[in-house]
Amino acid sequence: MTGGVLAQLMKQGAERGADLVTLRAIAEEAGELGATRALTRLGLADERAERDVAELRELLGAWRDAKRSAWKAIIGWACAAVLAALALKLGFGALVK
Repeated sequence: MTGGVLAQLMKQGAERGADLVTLRAIAEEAGELGATRALTRLGLADERAERDVAELRELLGAWRDAKRSAWKAIIGWACAAVLAALALKLGFGALVK
């Protein structure tokens, strides 16, 4: 999208006075033009962008799951180590071996 429609609306608003409908159209066109420019700058303006973003979300979800599992494992190992140390300290070494 180019700024052609926006320029026409701005001209219309200057010539006829900017009524509410014209102002809303200007705001909508400006927002759409800005969004298109931003997506283009980010490299997300092509047909593959939707799939790329979906894959990135999936990858991020997998990373979060892996991180959560790692923390659970670390906490489990730490608890087991504390219990083993406590058992040794209390004289239950034969149970630990």
